[in-house]
Amino acid sequence: MDDEQIKGKKLSLTALILMIFTSVFGFANIVRAYYLMGYASIIWYILAAVTFFLPFAFMLSEFGAAFKDQKGGIYSWMAESVNPKFSFVGTVMWYASNIIWMVSTGISIWIPLSNGIFGVDKTQSWSFFGLDSVQSLGLLGALWILFITIISCKGLDKIEKITNVGGVAVALLNVVLILVGIFILIMNKGQLAEPVTVASFIKSPNPDYGSIISVFSFLVFAIFAYGGLEIIGGLVDETENAEVNFPKGIKISAIVITLGYAVGIFIMGIFTNWSFTFTEFSDADITLGNVAYVAMNNMGYQLGLTLDLAEPVAVQMGVWMGRYIGISMFLALTGSFFTLAFSPLKQLIEGTPKEIWPKKWTKTKNGLPVYAMYVQAAVVISIILFVSFGGKGAKEFFEIIISMTNVSVSIPYMFIVIAFYGFKKKEHIHKPFVIFKSKNSYKIVVPIVTFVIGFANLFTIIEPSLHGKYDETFFSILGPIFFCLVALLMYHRYEKKMKKEAQ
Repeated sequence: MDDEQIKGKKLSLTALILMIFTSVFGFANIVRAYYLMGYASIIWYILAAVTFFLPFAFMLSEFGAAFKDQKGGIYSWMAESVNPKFSFVGTVMWYASNIIWMVSTGISIWIPLSNGIFGVDKTQSWSFFGLDSVQSLGLLGALWILFITIISCKGLDKIEKITNVGGVAVALLNVVLILVGIFILIMNKGQLAEPVTVASFIKSPNPDYGSIISVFSFLVFAIFAYGGLEIIGGLVDETENAEVNFPKGIKISAIVITLGYAVGIFIMGIFTNWSFTFTEFSDADITLGNVAYVAMNNMGYQLGLTLDLAEPVAVQMGVWMGRYIGISMFLALTGSFFTLAFSPLKQLIEGTPKEIWPKKWTKTKNGLPVYAMYVQAAVVISIILFVSFGGKGAKEFFEIIISMTNVSVSIPYMFIVIAFYGFKKKEHIHKPFVIFKSKNSYKIVVPIVTFVIGFANLFTIIEPSLHGKYDETFFSILGPIFFCLVALLMYHRYEKKMKKEAQ
């Protein structure tokens, strides 16, 4: 029997929600938001959710229910709603950004692990086989990608177990944040570390975020904090009772993630005095990469002081809280890796015409395109090793690639939203689950969401040039053009091949 005909274990509603959680929700986004904008970030996160995330999630819910038997995820949705060429360009651009995510995270995932083991980031001093720290992290990253791919190829049931752990780790981080925050609030008799005023919900305490340009850049940050939901599109056909559970899973996840961000940011103010924590508490230079560990270290320290423990004990509590967040974020990133190792590729290979790809790539085992997954691993490992061992030139090359994919990562959202307009217009498509019930509601929502994504992308392109980084702006523009041309050339080659065979 062909492997494609073998029905494997289906995802439960709970497993689907946990997968969505690991793919979208970033605990560090709570801390980073508070660091950048304080309480004022809550309004921008809610605005981003209302104008982008929630309507986008509801669109995906309708798509998923309508195309519950389609294996191609977002490609199939867009192809049916608009046309295959439009869909192929959007899907290729989206897939390229996922490759770069795997490269950068494959190298950086060891930072939370180091924090989990040692309480601090020691990766800069790691050395294996006489290699320097950058090369050592590159080697670890290459081995990690190979490990992820081998386990993923065993089947969806193996992936589900690991992403469940990642999802639970993310959820528990929030539970710990909320419970410890409330406990500190009670013990301090309702006194917040960061006082609440009307102005605090409008103006950032961070002097770097006082101008309108910097506030716009934060809105872009807030929108991107909700990215990743479309990755789950490839799981519709793998979900139990997909017509009901898939839209329900997306709806529940979207609402919980939005509330999780808003509540989490407010809780930060219970134990984090902005001026003290980010200027005096930490000896290290605070960056968006380490601010989560600094803030959670402070939470453990403040908990110790609240319990009237000796100063050295409170300091140790802070170190252990840093270890806890390190392990939790490592598990959460691991869960994301297992989803990203197969879902984007599955959508790309199974949704698009098979004639575009070499025959080996389209063959499945355990319900997954295993050969294509190993090719993907080889590409990711090659880039990791090149960046790690290639010296300054390679690092500059990787920075260029990141700039090229910065915009490409979210432009496909615009493709999906525009395709939703076509989806709603085509009455012959059976729509078992409908949120936008009014005939004209989607005609209002689609332009709003398209504008928000477009604004975020436009600002991402021009913002570096405002700081003199013209090369970053150039490559941000070049990226979408490059990936679009690659997709069009591939599709043109496919069309020529089909015409030739038809003659």
